Amino acid sequence: MGLFSKENKAGQVDLNNLPCHVAVIMDGNGRWAQKRGLPRSAGHKAGAETFRKLGTYCKNLGIDYLTVYAFSTENWKRPKDEVDGIMHLLEQYLHECIDTMEKDGNRLRFLGDLSVLTPELRELIDETNEISSRIEGFQANVCLNYGGRDEILHAARAFARDCAAGEQDADALTEEGFSRYLYSSGLPDPDLLIRPGGEKRISNYLLWQCAYSEFYFCDTLWPDFTEREFDKALIAYQHRERRFGGLKQEKQK
Repeated sequence: MGLFSKENKAGQVDLNNLPCHVAVIMDGNGRWAQKRGLPRSAGHKAGAETFRKLGTYCKNLGIDYLTVYAFSTENWKRPKDEVDGIMHLLEQYLHECIDTMEKDGNRLRFLGDLSVLTPELRELIDETNEISSRIEGFQANVCLNYGGRDEILHAARAFARDCAAGEQDADALTEEGFSRYLYSSGLPDPDLLIRPGGEKRISNYLLWQCAYSEFYFCDTLWPDFTEREFDKALIAYQHRERRFGGLKQEKQK
């Protein structure tokens, strides 16, 4: 487990200054497996276990939301056997969640275009949604068949249809009103976006929502991203001043 303190000392997390919502791009599963001479599927399996552990860790810390990028709209370009393996892992994960999420008090929500998934997966997702509706507390969000630009287009089309039906006024649209059309409707924007794996880009992830998120990049491959690595991201976040376009606040004398 990580090191905690109620004061932000060197190498320690300040429990009084935690982000409400953390987003993660789970990068490096395939490279992790290749470095070990294993099939890429082994990397995805190890990455799924890291997600499970990190979700528990966030809940124990008191973070309200964890959102992870599991499968993008572009990931369908990967070899069929790899895609099939990822979907099989997801199916296994959903069966486990259905058995444990109410007992553990964990909510689960999926963000993305789920219409292309198999009927079996959609049925399992519907079941997790129903269970989540009876639970309060920590929520994990899984971005599945998700793309930031696709999400914005999806929202714009839905808003346009409502305008055509006379249910919305285009001239009265606000950022808050548009946000209700996004897959993430009802969620606060991420305070912190973490990308392990060495890349320094957001890869079409939560483009609208991350307008004022703090970014943290590291070289650690996702399956090796431990609780201590997460602590480092939190500490980096806690040493930044979030001004949201305003000026630095002067300390009161």
